[in-house]
Amino acid sequence: MYIDAIDVYYVTHPLIEPWTTAYGSDPVIHSVMVRMTSGSACAWSESTPFLAPTYSSECAFGAYHVASEFLAPLVLHKDFKDAKEINDAMTVIKGNPFAHAAIEIAFWTLQSKITKTPLHTLLGGSDDEVDVGADFGRQASIDILLERIDGAIQAGFKRIKLKAMPGWDIEMLRAVRSAFPKFTFHIDCNSGYTLDDLPLFREIDKLGLAMIEQPLFHADVLDHAKLQREIETPICLDESISSPYMAEKALEVGACRIINIKPGRCGGLYNAKKINEMAASAGVGCWIGGMLESAVGAGICLELASMSNMVYPSDLFPSSRFYTEEISDNEVVFSSPAKMKPSNAFGNAFIPNEARLAARTVAHKHLE
Repeated sequence: MYIDAIDVYYVTHPLIEPWTTAYGSDPVIHSVMVRMTSGSACAWSESTPFLAPTYSSECAFGAYHVASEFLAPLVLHKDFKDAKEINDAMTVIKGNPFAHAAIEIAFWTLQSKITKTPLHTLLGGSDDEVDVGADFGRQASIDILLERIDGAIQAGFKRIKLKAMPGWDIEMLRAVRSAFPKFTFHIDCNSGYTLDDLPLFREIDKLGLAMIEQPLFHADVLDHAKLQREIETPICLDESISSPYMAEKALEVGACRIINIKPGRCGGLYNAKKINEMAASAGVGCWIGGMLESAVGAGICLELASMSNMVYPSDLFPSSRFYTEEISDNEVVFSSPAKMKPSNAFGNAFIPNEARLAARTVAHKHLE
């Protein structure tokens, strides 16, 4: 597939309410969108590293700059037969997985459009419904959290993820477990703790959680392996799995029993697929995480969630969960309670509305 043109956009998406985690509060999602063109066909991608380098070492403007100034010129006016080839062409640029993903995912969606093959089929997934879960960040009070959890359970969700951070952890969890003694919960710590917090994790270990997600340093696997040996609750790695290489090392040392896959964090769909295959071979299950993407990116994550070895409901949400106005005319919706269905569209199921894209674009570079 010959790449004739690439447009890279730095876009903002205002949230209904700020999203609060161990690394701070985000009232607006900052993302990088790419439109890739081959002949008369074009398709889109989205990568959302956030405004500041809090979740990882990347930030939105940095990802936009790297994608538009360094990565796009490496693949423009070249012919690639598959995603491995386009990944190989960009390997000279080290790290920066969100920037890599912005370019690489656009190649996949463009390939889907040109070959008239749904994206999930290209990825080796199915068109069956996928299970999705509910997530809650830090709330103004535990009572508000309990009320929202009850609403999610009544809506049919089978699991709920809770953000945990120092000052919002063991007491909150005890209150939740007391109110809902048998429901499936897990916590996401967003690297907010260290091994010095082992006594805390031993208390959390008593609460029967499905997993503890990324409790320690964002790039670590060794300390996670030490912690996993000390507790029964499975550790899930998120931020640490920034590449197939890091997944290999995590599996090698026993740092986790489950992996959260985010295509932006690991450099794109080729790497996401490879990490899932490595985990499956090691007997480790996966699930798809989200970065509060608009429908453009969330729709792509939904296609990825259709792959085998997805053993836990993924972080996929209807557009109305986070946004008062979706950037796409089409919104992400449930196909049935707590389930979503991959699209049989060729290319993107969700594309930006041109007027909304123009209004929310902070920077744009056209390469042809």
